Amino acid sequence: MLLSKEEAKQILEKTLSYSNADACSVSLRGGKDGNIRYARNTVSTSGITSNFSLVINSSFGKKSGTVTLNELEENKIKDAVKRAEELAKLSPENPEWMPPLGPQTYDEAKTYFEETANIKPEFRANAAFNSISPAKEKNLISAGFLEDYVYFSSQINSEGLFAYNKSSGVDFTVTMRTEDGTGSGWVSRDYNDISKLDTAKASKIAIDKAVLSKQAKAIEPGKYTVILEPAASVGLIENMIYNMSARRADEGRSFLSQKGGGNRLGEQLLGENVTIYGDPLHPDLPTGTWNSSGLPIKKTMMFDKGAVKNMFYGRFWAKEKGVEPLPYPNGFIMEGGSATTQELIRSTKKGILLTRTWYIRSVDPQTLLYTGLTRDGTFYIENGEIKYPVKNFRFNESPVIMLNNVEALGIQERINGNLIPPMKINDFTFTSLSDAI
Repeated sequence: MLLSKEEAKQILEKTLSYSNADACSVSLRGGKDGNIRYARNTVSTSGITSNFSLVINSSFGKKSGTVTLNELEENKIKDAVKRAEELAKLSPENPEWMPPLGPQTYDEAKTYFEETANIKPEFRANAAFNSISPAKEKNLISAGFLEDYVYFSSQINSEGLFAYNKSSGVDFTVTMRTEDGTGSGWVSRDYNDISKLDTAKASKIAIDKAVLSKQAKAIEPGKYTVILEPAASVGLIENMIYNMSARRADEGRSFLSQKGGGNRLGEQLLGENVTIYGDPLHPDLPTGTWNSSGLPIKKTMMFDKGAVKNMFYGRFWAKEKGVEPLPYPNGFIMEGGSATTQELIRSTKKGILLTRTWYIRSVDPQTLLYTGLTRDGTFYIENGEIKYPVKNFRFNESPVIMLNNVEALGIQERINGNLIPPMKINDFTFTSLSDAI
């Protein structure tokens, strides 16, 4: 179900009109997504799903109750509002309860593309064929998933706030394996605009990696110069960005905590060649312009030339500290350079190229030390050339340390709803080998 702004507002206003609570907030979200999945060079599933949800939150003082339903009949909505109020009266008080926001001003999001919203099953089938066919030609085994979506989000409350957004997008990933199981390549693409997706071009990257990674050699773990493709660094950097809570820092539970109390706002924490920010209106990474609390999302600098410029404040902690709330972005952007990945490789005397990292787990929250594994194409570099594939590693690394060792940055690429450049990093720490491909 995809409702227009006017249709959504009509349902939200009707729902709100049934409320007898001190405060009431209502959100309505819905849409559809289509998908096609293939494995062993054969499509296994394909389909379209459509759904919506209406969420009612009622409060009496600091006591709140929430009900979710996916029916829009008038009597069902009335019953849900009544039930939310009953639950609120039975609930304990929340000492950190915040009243609903009043009316807000939002930038108009640039997240909806008509062509993406109107994808047909034939498009998905062709996208899969354009990935499977070249895999067969190289005697490789492909496994991929394409998902497209279009949805709307809206909310209203008893203080006069109303917000609406409509978005579309497509996500595509594929793994290519050699028949003997010794080589693997992988690629991922995500866009709001379906016209930017070329599954044949993307699949060729995974195909080339699979062929090149056959019969990998074992080399000693240790500290190496690495070329991190965006999929190799995104997990580490995401973990850093989403640990930039001001409250956690102020309470001594974060890498941004200052010894003896306070936080590290303004400190030079990363290398001077590292700038990271969020911008919901960036043309290559458009996102929603408000969050689930109704707070507007604006362009926000997190690190400017390595210095901590902002941390994120929820409404309660912002009130406690006497500052304005600052919500998390829906994606982050790291400034890059003008070099291609191949140019970064050519500038490397001795190092390792990483396609992807995964299974990343926290070791020490205070230093943001993480452990994880490489996969789907790890290669030894010597004198500016890829010499041979190497077995995968386990690594122990902190994105804070990693981003102090950036030697060079390449051209930004979109990955997992973020924009990140490939990076040349010195002294990346590998601790052991992994038998996984």
